[in-house]
Amino acid sequence: MADTNYPSANEPQKTTTVRTTPNNNVKNIVIGVLAAGLLGTWAYFLKTKNESDTKIATTQTQANQAMSTRDSVQILYNDALTRLDTLTGNNNNLEGQISQSQGEIAKLRSEIDRIVKNRNASQSELRRARGLIATLNGKIANLEAEVARLNGENQELASNNEQLTQERSVLQANLQTTTSEKEELAKTVDVASTFSASNIAIKPIDERRNGKEKETTTARRVNKLVISFDVENRVARSGPADLYVIVTNPDGQVINDPNLGSGTLTTRTEGDRPFTFKSSIDYEQGTRKPVSVPLRQENFKTGDYKIEVYQNGFKIAEGIRSLKKGGIFG
Repeated sequence: MADTNYPSANEPQKTTTVRTTPNNNVKNIVIGVLAAGLLGTWAYFLKTKNESDTKIATTQTQANQAMSTRDSVQILYNDALTRLDTLTGNNNNLEGQISQSQGEIAKLRSEIDRIVKNRNASQSELRRARGLIATLNGKIANLEAEVARLNGENQELASNNEQLTQERSVLQANLQTTTSEKEELAKTVDVASTFSASNIAIKPIDERRNGKEKETTTARRVNKLVISFDVENRVARSGPADLYVIVTNPDGQVINDPNLGSGTLTTRTEGDRPFTFKSSIDYEQGTRKPVSVPLRQENFKTGDYKIEVYQNGFKIAEGIRSLKKGGIFG
C-alpha cells in the first residue's frame, strides 16, 4: 500500500481542538462596538432626517395654508372693491353719500391693503382683514340699498314726468285748440260786430248864409253833400264807432283834403284805400241809429259823385249822386 497523508478508512480518526487566544476576543469586541456605534449613528441620522422632513412638511403646510388664507382674503377684498367700483361708477347720484362715508371707507381700505400686501401676515392679521372686509361689504350693501331706493325714486319721477309731459301736451293741444277757437270766435265776433247800413241817401244842398238850406242838383249851386243812412248791429258793443267816407268826384279822383282830415284806410278785402273824411258816432248796442255826415266843398263839378262808407274795414254803404249843369234860370 502506498504512503498517503489521508487516513485510511480503516484507521481511527483523531479529534482536533481549536484554542481561542485573547487577541481574537479583543478584536471581536472592538468590531461589535464599532458596529453598534455605526448603527446608532445611522439611527440618529435617520431620526433627525425624519424630524427635519416632518418640520419641513409642517412648515410647508403652514406656509401653504397661510398663502391660501391670504389669497382667499385677497379674493374677498378684490370682490368688495369690484362691487364698490361698479356701484360708484354707474351711479353718479351716490357721490354725496360716498363723500359722507369716504373717510371710513378709505380707512378700511388702507388697513386691508396693509395686511393683504404683507406676505408674512399672521393668521390673526388675516382674520382681522376678513373682519374689515366684512365691515366694508356692509357699507357697500348700505350703498346698494341706497342705489335701489334712488333708482326706485328715479323711476317714479320718470313715470311722473312722463305723465306730466303727456298731460302738458294734452293741455297745450287743448290750449292751442282753445286759443284757435278763441281767435276764430274773436274774428267771428269782430266781423259780426260790423254795422249794417240801410236807407242811404245823398242830398246835394245849397246852404245859404242866412242858414237856410235848399236841395238842388245844379252843380254850381251845391256847396254841401249830406250823406245819410241808418246803422244797426246786435253784436257790436255800445260806444264810439268810426265811419270812413270815400267820395270820388266825376273825374274818378278821391277827394283828398287835409282840412277834411283825409287819410288812408286799411280795408278787409281791398287793401289800403284813401278816404275823404272820418266821422265818429256814439252807438247803442242793439238799436238802429240814423247817421248824417256832411261834406262841404266849394265848386262841385258836374257829373256823378260816388259815395262809399266803411266801418270796421268793411264797406257798409254805397251810393251815387249826379249833379247837373244849370240852365239860364237854374
